[in-house]
Amino acid sequence: MRLGLIGGTAMNGLAADEFEISRLDEIVAQTRYGEVPLTCVQTGEHELIFLERHHGEGTTPPHNINHRANIEAMAGAGVDAIIAVCSVGTIPIDFPPGSIGYANQYIDFTGVTISFHDDDAQFTSMTEPFDIGMNETLHNVLSSIQPGLELARTYWLAQGPQFESSAEIDAIEKLGGEVVGMTMPRECKLATEIGIPYSAILVASNWAAGREPGNSSKDLDHQEVSATAESRLGPVVECIKAFTQ
Repeated sequence: MRLGLIGGTAMNGLAADEFEISRLDEIVAQTRYGEVPLTCVQTGEHELIFLERHHGEGTTPPHNINHRANIEAMAGAGVDAIIAVCSVGTIPIDFPPGSIGYANQYIDFTGVTISFHDDDAQFTSMTEPFDIGMNETLHNVLSSIQPGLELARTYWLAQGPQFESSAEIDAIEKLGGEVVGMTMPRECKLATEIGIPYSAILVASNWAAGREPGNSSKDLDHQEVSATAESRLGPVVECIKAFTQ
């Protein structure tokens, strides 16, 4: 199994801290869309290919992430599947911050095109965007850690880099969105176009705008959001290990 792992900055320490490593290589993949740094880890009979989606000079803002380069780099590394780890704002009261779930659908009304097929008309079905077998594995792991929690959630793609307004969150909820983020569906679309199974772990890092219990006017803070996401990587590690045993 050669498993691709895409995440934020918190993913950088996972390789060294959580897996028995027999070989670790830092490489820079050359793609048609630019360079992509990868960390390739040999653990037992399996390989893990780590990609930090915000790589670049400093931290690339979500609206400027080079998703085509990232996914092409994963394809060039020969991954059999991709797991994305996504920090999200959460809307439902039964999926509070600290919860870990997975995406079973997404909604993208941003109007921003993302495709490998700019010059020829190719239409990719996204009826079931996420790999069903991979999601079953995630469900089995996460349900044992968080019994009784509803895990499958619909991801709403927000354009960013601004957080949403409370009125936008109210509208998103009415249209079926349960968690909000600024990146993941674009990765999913590209991976599906080139036939790489893709699944997304959702780390609820904060209440969405206007949903903080007792303080609906609380401002969202990026540092606070990131700290919460990093504190919940234990279940994420267990999910990854389930694919490499």
